[in-house]
Amino acid sequence: MFGVVFPDRSFPMDISAFSQIDTFHWILDMNTFVGEAYDQVREICIFLLNSFTLPPDKALAVYIQSPGSEFQFCGAVTTARPSAVLTLNWPEPGGQLQLTGPDTAPVSAKIGVSVEDLVALPSLDVAAEKGVERVAMKVGENLFNYMQSFCGVDGSKLIVPMDILDRWFKKFQERAKRDPNFLKSFRM
Repeated sequence: MFGVVFPDRSFPMDISAFSQIDTFHWILDMNTFVGEAYDQVREICIFLLNSFTLPPDKALAVYIQSPGSEFQFCGAVTTARPSAVLTLNWPEPGGQLQLTGPDTAPVSAKIGVSVEDLVALPSLDVAAEKGVERVAMKVGENLFNYMQSFCGVDGSKLIVPMDILDRWFKKFQERAKRDPNFLKSFRM
């Protein structure tokens, strides 16, 4: 039906690595895969296997769940898009972490996969939209910090030199050229 790969962390795994909940739902317990370091797993590549035909109005949706949190949609694959590399932005763990007792199994992070109606899912570009938003916020924060280092205060107003945007942009471009990891740091 489907397979997954965690880039730099695993060989391809098929559906047998997942626990099947019912006909259309599967769960991968990250505790058995990476232990408590689930949040270090940043990407998943999911793909449909050749022998599986998904109806055109259906999708294989991927969700993640940190311990004690709700499931969060990450993306999906369809027959038109039979594979995808999805970013795993793990939600903050929820309050249920403290509720485990000595006789209960530890709460762990999970990856859920389910067959769903394509129209019921959020846009498949949600991850890309969130990524762009995150990059924009980081660039804006970088600009603000740069401007703050040059500003003076006049009451409740910040006073900055007129050419501050040009100077910041030039410095930003130069750093991006010098350090290939600089722009990558904005995606995290």
